[in-house]
Amino acid sequence: MKVLVVNAGSSSLKYQLFDTATYDVVAKGICERIGIDGKITHKMPGKDNYVAEIAMPNHSVATKILVDTLVSEEYGCLKSMSEIEAVGHRVVHGGAYFSESVLVTPEVIEKLNKCIDLAPLHTPAHLMGIEGITNELPGVPQVLVFDTAFHQTMPDYAWMYPIPYELYEKYSIRRYGAHGTSHRFVAGEMCKILGKTEGTKIVTCHIGNGSSISAVKDGKVIDTSMGFTPLDGVEMGTRCGSIDPAIVTFIMEHEGYTPAQMSDFMNKKCGFLGVSGISSDSRDIEAAILEGNKRAELAANILAYQVKKYIGMYSAAMNGLDAVVFTAGMGENNPELRERACTDMDFLGIKIDNELNAKVLRQSNNVKLSTDDSKVQVWVLPTNEELVIASDTEAIVKAL
Repeated sequence: MKVLVVNAGSSSLKYQLFDTATYDVVAKGICERIGIDGKITHKMPGKDNYVAEIAMPNHSVATKILVDTLVSEEYGCLKSMSEIEAVGHRVVHGGAYFSESVLVTPEVIEKLNKCIDLAPLHTPAHLMGIEGITNELPGVPQVLVFDTAFHQTMPDYAWMYPIPYELYEKYSIRRYGAHGTSHRFVAGEMCKILGKTEGTKIVTCHIGNGSSISAVKDGKVIDTSMGFTPLDGVEMGTRCGSIDPAIVTFIMEHEGYTPAQMSDFMNKKCGFLGVSGISSDSRDIEAAILEGNKRAELAANILAYQVKKYIGMYSAAMNGLDAVVFTAGMGENNPELRERACTDMDFLGIKIDNELNAKVLRQSNNVKLSTDDSKVQVWVLPTNEELVIASDTEAIVKAL
């Protein structure tokens, strides 16, 4: 089955075309700067990349350009779009409505519209991406795969905030988490390595420009660091993560910020960027540390310390720990972060090979970092969210 995986962002449309017989990626690319001017970058194994600047006033037009590129005689890989049998969409927030991947129906779209307030930057783009595919590929089944779905197994005492219950009922204010598709993939891979799912206790660390950490027991999430929105949890590229709630009102009062300005401040001006004053990119932070920049070092140490704390907290919550997994941009490619987070964890029996760890970056294979005498296994597992989306889409469509 040919499955097209679509990830519609606020100004972009990423895609991958899978052949599920082998799960090879036939083609992939991105339509970006949607609503500004427009650019497509299309990649196929063994061929030169196709890059073109094309006007993309909205996601519907971007979808048409994507379709035209896939069937192009010069740059494409399909004779016609009839070869595509299903489309899978990555959706950031499914609220309390969706605990698993679902086939697109009018009822599903109605519920997704109710999630707009929970992810206002992402959900409208998802809806436009679905509409664009519907227009270009009428009759082709579409499946939604939610970043929040994997976290729906949390117990109520983990997802409920200590606020008046009626506010939860009125506004659906609760912990939802994020990056669930990534956590699901690497937790599944770790269970395969351990040779079982039942009885496993795993901490998955998805660390990138946006970061979240999850406690996965028996293959199911029991807690996760991101909360009502992706702002919660650990320090990120430009996001502050968890802070004293009183800081919010304090800054608003003293700086004269409106709620919208305060939200923008916490999402775009804090984290690595705010602490270091130089960049939101960990590569810039690490380079500055080598030059003796103390604020860059502080920014890096804050994140590593928080990751260490979450590993400890979640070990307590699960009454033990079998494995720690690092994944995503920084998790896979920042040895310094991994070493800082795993140092002085003797009480848990965590020991990693620092020489090996220093070499692990920009590679596609799974790597065990822990030493043979480590009581807890530590791994770098490259994530593959698109593969999960393609697999879920194929399973749902085949069952029709």
